[in-house]
Amino acid sequence: MAVLGTGIMGAAMARSLLRAGLAVNAWNRTPSRAEPLAADGARVTATAAEAVEDAGVVLTMVHDGPAVLEAVRAAAPGLRPGTVWLQSTTTGLDALPALTAFADHHGLRYVDAPVLGTREPAENGRLTVLAAGPDDVRERLAPVLDAVAARVRWLGDRPGDATRLKLVCNCWVLAVNHGVAETLALARGLGVDPQEFLDAIAGGGLDMGYLRMKSDVIRSGDFTPAFAVRTAEKDARLIVEAGRAAGVRTDVTAAGAERFRRAAELGHGDEDMAASYYAGFEGAPGSPGR
Repeated sequence: MAVLGTGIMGAAMARSLLRAGLAVNAWNRTPSRAEPLAADGARVTATAAEAVEDAGVVLTMVHDGPAVLEAVRAAAPGLRPGTVWLQSTTTGLDALPALTAFADHHGLRYVDAPVLGTREPAENGRLTVLAAGPDDVRERLAPVLDAVAARVRWLGDRPGDATRLKLVCNCWVLAVNHGVAETLALARGLGVDPQEFLDAIAGGGLDMGYLRMKSDVIRSGDFTPAFAVRTAEKDARLIVEAGRAAGVRTDVTAAGAERFRRAAELGHGDEDMAASYYAGFEGAPGSPGR
C-alpha cells in the first residue's frame, strides 16, 4: 500500500502498518520527512506517482484539502482504477466535491476516513477511524484498519458523513483543550497553584483524563506536538465554516481559532495545541511552571 503524507500522523500510521507486516511505500512533499521510515522497512519514493504504483490501497494524511488534492494529482500517473483511496486528512466539507470528483474521474474507490487520536495512539495503532464508503471495500481495508485502529466506526456509504462526525468530535476536543489552557493561564495570572485547582475538582464530574494530560503538558513546559497548534487552528476554522454553512454559530470554536492564531504568532505554531496557553498573556509568560 501507499502512504502519502508522513508528518506526525502519517508517519506514525505508516509505522503501525509496517509492524503489522504490510508493505508500505511512503512519500512526502518534503522528502526529509519520509526518509526516517526507511529504517522501519518502508520503501521511500521520490514521487507520489511511484509510491502508488501497484498499490491496492492509498492512504492520504496531509495538512488540508488543497494539500490532499495536490498529493493525489501528483500521484495520478501511477493510480489504477479500482484502487481504494483511504482519505484520512481532516479536510472539512468544502473540499469534498473536488476530492470525490477526482476519485470518480480516476475510477478510485473513495473512503472518507478521518481519524480520532493524536501522535501516541497513532504510533500504537490505537486510533479511532470514522469511515464512510462502499460496503464492498471493507474486507480489502480490514488489514489496514486493524493495523492503525483500535476502533472503526462505519457510518454508511456516503462520503462526507465521516467528515461531519469528525468536525463535531473536534469541536469538543478543541473546546476542552482551550478550557485547560485558559484555566491554567488564569491560575498563573492570579497566583493560584495549578495543583490546588486540580485537587479541588479531583474525582468530581468536572475532572477528566484529558484535563490531567493537557495540564501535565502545560506545567512541564514540554510542548512536543501530539497535535500541533497550526493544524488545530486549521481544524477550528473548518468547524466554523461548516457551522456557518449549516446556520450554526460556533462562537467558542471561532474564539479558539483566534487563540491558536495568537499562539502561532508568538512562535508556538509547531508545538502541541496546549500551547494555546500562551495566547492568554499580553507578553511572554516564560516557563509555565507548576
